Amino acid sequence: MPVQRGVGRGLNWIRSANAGLLFLALVVGAGAGGGAIAFRWLIKTFTLALSGHPDYSAVPGAANPLVPGLGRWFVILAPIVAGLIYGPLVQRFAREARGHGVPEVMFAVARRGGRIAPQVAVVKAVASALCIGGGGSVGREGPIVQIGSALGSTLGRIIRVTEPRLRVLVACGAAGGIAATFNAPLAGVFFAMELILRDFTAAAFGMVVASSVTASVIGRAALGNSPFLTLPVFTVSHLAQYPLFAVLGLLAGIVGVAFSKALYGIEDLCDAAWRRTRAPEWARPAAGGLVLGGLLLVLPQMYGVGYPVLGAGIAGEYGIAMLLILLIGKVVATSLTIGIGGSGGVFAPSLFVGAMLGSAYGQLVHHLLPGVSGPAGAYGLIAMGAVFAGATRAPITGVVIMFELTGEYSIILPLMAAIILATGLSHLLSHDTIYTRKLLRRGVDIDQPHNPTMAKTAVGQVMEPVGALLDAGTPLIGVAGKLTSSPHGQLGVIDAEGAYLGVVTARTVADALADGDHDQHALTSVVEYPETVKTTDTLQDALSALETAYVSVPVLDEAGANLVGWLTHQKVLTAQQTDPTAGQIVARRPPRRSITPTSPNGRS
Repeated sequence: MPVQRGVGRGLNWIRSANAGLLFLALVVGAGAGGGAIAFRWLIKTFTLALSGHPDYSAVPGAANPLVPGLGRWFVILAPIVAGLIYGPLVQRFAREARGHGVPEVMFAVARRGGRIAPQVAVVKAVASALCIGGGGSVGREGPIVQIGSALGSTLGRIIRVTEPRLRVLVACGAAGGIAATFNAPLAGVFFAMELILRDFTAAAFGMVVASSVTASVIGRAALGNSPFLTLPVFTVSHLAQYPLFAVLGLLAGIVGVAFSKALYGIEDLCDAAWRRTRAPEWARPAAGGLVLGGLLLVLPQMYGVGYPVLGAGIAGEYGIAMLLILLIGKVVATSLTIGIGGSGGVFAPSLFVGAMLGSAYGQLVHHLLPGVSGPAGAYGLIAMGAVFAGATRAPITGVVIMFELTGEYSIILPLMAAIILATGLSHLLSHDTIYTRKLLRRGVDIDQPHNPTMAKTAVGQVMEPVGALLDAGTPLIGVAGKLTSSPHGQLGVIDAEGAYLGVVTARTVADALADGDHDQHALTSVVEYPETVKTTDTLQDALSALETAYVSVPVLDEAGANLVGWLTHQKVLTAQQTDPTAGQIVARRPPRRSITPTSPNGRS
């Protein structure tokens, strides 16, 4: 008994004290650092397995030594093979792992109190590593942000911290992931504060810094002390260069907005094309991989993240025409990778696009004004931060990441000028960013207060009655008729004590009965485990569960043990038009109404 009281006091201290939150931040940082190491290893492993090289973009056009007979044509098969693996994985276990990841974390912090499903970390790591290793032209920052954030959210929910603290732990995971995978602790901190928390409080800043430092130390111990990208040192030697950098900043703002619009425009085209096929969603990455492979055959520099190509562009190894081809190619390749259902970030592609833009611009002004322009590579460095800022409107992160990459203080002033101009022009050209646009397309504007009715209405006020329940031991043959008469095509399953186990749907039961071998099998063989909500959750909290629901979402009691109702889209829409307090459904546990097992002839 004293031991239990001691454990309880310790947990209460962790939940409530600032020192307890600092301890959790350090744990999250350590976990994010370890996750970044594992993720980097996964990318290298899958890249070697699918291309035969640690980074195929460093040797574009080379053959895969594992299948030399295919020559450079193997790039058509690599995205298909990767898609065949990660497509079903994402579809089955964590659909939010699809895409570039950061918007999902922003939504979780802004609208879900920091709650992220724990399986997201594992699924996102494997899916993104496969996608990048198979030629997907995406970055690794989006996945590591989602991985670290999921770790922070999971730990916070296990400890049962309050929502404000849970949001901080999510930001700690994001900062730690960025810091460890890019060896850029400052960039990790400001990325988390500027894009994830979107609120610079002193307490939160301290926790995020602690997590970022911890993750960075662990990352450096395993991955080395050098930045993720080595760039030559450039200096600004002539004041006349500043107007040139200002013009570059404006161009970068336009390109950043154009990148965002192209990304979602190509994704819409992919969505429309796939709907016409009526094929299952899990097959989309493999089928789309054929198109991506064709692009990689023409432009192999687009394989994977592409840091070697970025470095070569800054170093002046490409002419203006090739730089512009690589710029357009990266926009198309990244958009196509995301559009076909790939998993990866857009942070690194925005840096790549900026490097190509700036290097081409630098070479042009060097030809026109050779005595004043300075080295072309300096423009590439500055455009990297400016395009990123124009696409994300995270100017502080843009400045910090470029400073950490170069360590050259002399570019800070022109860098800041270009980034501010790019950010300001981006505001004028577009209401959204490359991250928030994904949420706006779902009807979620995290810059505006969320729907007050949704925020104050509890699920228990508008849920539908639970109806009939099924005992876990019921044979499949005995539930088909019950399912056909159920209003939602699904029924809840309970154990002998009446505790909730899961749901069965008409679709899964029909599939199991079709082969004729499962008639007498127990119901547990087809039980599904969809996301659930509690009676005390708000409708705003329940939106993500509704997005992935078969028809309706199971509603559990406050303790999360018993199924007490169903939440449907229709009920949520009705709540928007009526006062939910006028006809409240009381959230109480209904009497247990189980369906007893039936015999094969349909009689009880």
